[in-house]
Amino acid sequence: MAKSKTIYVCQSCGAQSPKWIGKCNSCNNWNTFQEEIITSSVASKSNSPSVTTKPIVLTEIKSENHTRIDTGIHELNQVIGGGIVPGSVILLGGEPGIGKSTLLLQVAVALTKKTLYVSGEESPQQISLRAKRLNMHKDSCIIYSETDVQSILHQIETLQPELVIVDSVQTLKHPDIDSSPGSVSQIRETTNVLIEVAKKTHIPIILIGHITKEGSIAGPKILEHMVDVVLQFEGDMHNVYRILRSNKNRFGSTSEIGIFEMVQSGLREVSNPSEMLLSGNPEKLSGVAVASVMEGVRPLLIEVQALVSTAAYGTPQRSVNGYDAKRLNMLLAVLEKRLGVKMYTKDVFVNIAGGIKVQDTAIDLAVVAAILSSLFDVYIPASYCFAGEIGLTGEVRMVGHLEKRIKECSKLGIQQMFIPKHDVHEQSKHTNIVHCTRIDTTFRALFKPDSKVNE
Repeated sequence: MAKSKTIYVCQSCGAQSPKWIGKCNSCNNWNTFQEEIITSSVASKSNSPSVTTKPIVLTEIKSENHTRIDTGIHELNQVIGGGIVPGSVILLGGEPGIGKSTLLLQVAVALTKKTLYVSGEESPQQISLRAKRLNMHKDSCIIYSETDVQSILHQIETLQPELVIVDSVQTLKHPDIDSSPGSVSQIRETTNVLIEVAKKTHIPIILIGHITKEGSIAGPKILEHMVDVVLQFEGDMHNVYRILRSNKNRFGSTSEIGIFEMVQSGLREVSNPSEMLLSGNPEKLSGVAVASVMEGVRPLLIEVQALVSTAAYGTPQRSVNGYDAKRLNMLLAVLEKRLGVKMYTKDVFVNIAGGIKVQDTAIDLAVVAAILSSLFDVYIPASYCFAGEIGLTGEVRMVGHLEKRIKECSKLGIQQMFIPKHDVHEQSKHTNIVHCTRIDTTFRALFKPDSKVNE
């Protein structure tokens, strides 16, 4: 016999409460509790457990070698570890309009295998119009517009596809759950059913997930623990570049990234993003410096722009785009203390060209170089590159993956690279390596080439 009770569930973290409360005590969000009806079955009086599986010694377990499925998109293959593992469940999250559906539609068309594309948000006619606009046609791609998870399971059993794409998991509903689609209970139960089907049939399933205003995937946090791979599609809708990251991967590394460009015909892979992120500064303007940063395990050369002007009001402005504002304040304090430059009367604006958000601390040296270039109105040649973290004492600290950074600079024709002192044996015939220890000696040599820097 089943019993039902009414509880209130937080739609952000999944916390439960017997009554409605305004603020969640777990995630501190306001007005996130919604009423849900939970049905539970009465426990049996018998204490004997039902035996379904037996313990197995680790050495006796036979591993199955499955060939990964090539998605037809090199950047996506690189992020997930070489292809889709049969029986795996992948969760792809991103902001609205960022290109999640477009990317997976391109995957469905690029594959030569039978693919079932389940859409709970768009009609088959809408998907067909998008496919025609993107010039994508394939008989192996089957479109199914449905939100009932039981109907989806029936079609999977009938069609036996080799890949299932669900757009999106927040639109699915389970007939046995008395709550609206997108609630914590619906997301948890529908995802659990799809995971069981994927493991039994070895059919990989890709789920599209919405995100909250904080940037996390909507629904209970357990959703990310249940799936095998969690991908995040990042980028500004007003910018053409998109970055695909792996936040969790049970079958590969989480340090890989994929870069795409949104064009008229869909998402285009960017194999060498450094060339597209550099303008070369043909006008030879001040306030521009080239930085070598790491996105995952991929080195990128990006353009750092800075503008320093006299503050018109009492409080100077500090504005950044694509960079940490608190770190900028720290670097300005280091410049005042170690170089004697008066920044408290200046407005400082820093922008990372291309709309990319950088978290690599190796960009510090380029940020300071661009700020001083704008302050003194001195042009820094586009053939100069910077990579180094700046400490509070003014020293230039070591950064990782210097070999990869040097190779990338050499490939793109960088003539002089400013990096910390290191024991790396990677050298380049075309790039002159300049070792930096402190910012005062470094920028004395940068703006006064006759002085020595390797002190």
